[in-house]
Amino acid sequence: MVADKPAESSNEKSENLDMLQSTQTVIKKALDKLGYPEEAYELLREPVRIMTVRIPVRMDNGQIKVFTGYRAQHNDAVGPTKGGVRFHPDVNEKEVKALSIWMSLKAGIVDLPYGGGKGGIVCDPREMSFRELEGLSRGYVRAISQVVGPTKDIPAPDVFTNSQIMAWMMDEYSRIDEFNNPGFITGKPLVLGGSHGRDTATARGVTISVEEAAKLKGIDLNGARVIIQGFGNAGGYLSKFMNDAGAKVVAISDAQGALYDPDGLDIDYLLDRRDSFGSVTNLFENTISNEEMLELDCDILVPAAISNQITGKNAHDIKAKIVVEAANGPTSLEGTRILADREILLVPDVLASSGGVTVSYFEWVQNNQGYYWTEEEVEEKLRKVLVKSFHNVYETSVNRKIDMRLAAYMVGVRKMAEAARFRGWI
Repeated sequence: MVADKPAESSNEKSENLDMLQSTQTVIKKALDKLGYPEEAYELLREPVRIMTVRIPVRMDNGQIKVFTGYRAQHNDAVGPTKGGVRFHPDVNEKEVKALSIWMSLKAGIVDLPYGGGKGGIVCDPREMSFRELEGLSRGYVRAISQVVGPTKDIPAPDVFTNSQIMAWMMDEYSRIDEFNNPGFITGKPLVLGGSHGRDTATARGVTISVEEAAKLKGIDLNGARVIIQGFGNAGGYLSKFMNDAGAKVVAISDAQGALYDPDGLDIDYLLDRRDSFGSVTNLFENTISNEEMLELDCDILVPAAISNQITGKNAHDIKAKIVVEAANGPTSLEGTRILADREILLVPDVLASSGGVTVSYFEWVQNNQGYYWTEEEVEEKLRKVLVKSFHNVYETSVNRKIDMRLAAYMVGVRKMAEAARFRGWI
């Protein structure tokens, strides 16, 4: 039985804006505060191009199934666009557009010579065979081959895609281009020109943001209580990095529920037991819900799963001193406002999760020059970039007296707007 819902307040209605509208709202505020004309917003509020493709794949049962795919290129004023390709049943055009804008912002925040791109295919890879996934990956590259390339648009892994899928895509593009072209895509296996540290890059970047935020709040990471929502690639690696740093990971969650232990969970044991999709709570009886977990007492909360987890409905009940966003859009605009009013330090997704695109850039550079770095060199370069970027955003926040999300958008959008201005586009 479903209870009647009360009438929505104006704040609740604003939270129901889709991801693209929410992103556009903050971009508009950022450009206004930077003093750019309306033309700048008109240029940057949507991708400069988006391609919809249909990909026929012969399935294992002999039938042809046609999949829908997208590739959005937000803005190429700074340089080639860059961004992941996700395989997921919920992929849609608006999501791909919004994520391409976020990639532009990330590239601007960490000062990379890129605009943002994003791709996706509507499918459920969990229900597809290895052979079917290869056919889909190669078919997608054939469909978008005219608009991508190492100097145009560089794909990368995203939700439910990995180094094997990147390898198939690179091989297909190299066949079309008629020469070996590793710089076409990043997130490849090491033997095909991948970079050390790429698989852990997002979690490393979040870890650096956690460390810098903890210093600002006077929290010793050794012994700090950390909650991580999500136990997939980013959440899993982050749990290990936090555990190795001496933090006490008191709760983790996956799509089925959450595990909580105030004395700290055995992270190595949980990582060893989880499946390939990051699920582990189904092995335990005493679980709690994701909603309950978010409101537990802790020092640092890291939403590393899905969007809209902290909203106007629960932001008043968040007990963490620091929230670091590892997922895309886990905090709504209203949730952001409430956390800022409560003086909870929120490190936004476009800053905290920018480690992935940074190391993807390193991989592209290594492919272009044919010289490859050690894992230690990659981690050192990543830390240098992200610490500088974190403090740039934080100082903008303090100087402008605005929240960290708006500050990050201001830093991220400025490079694009300036490049477009110098080109004479606005």
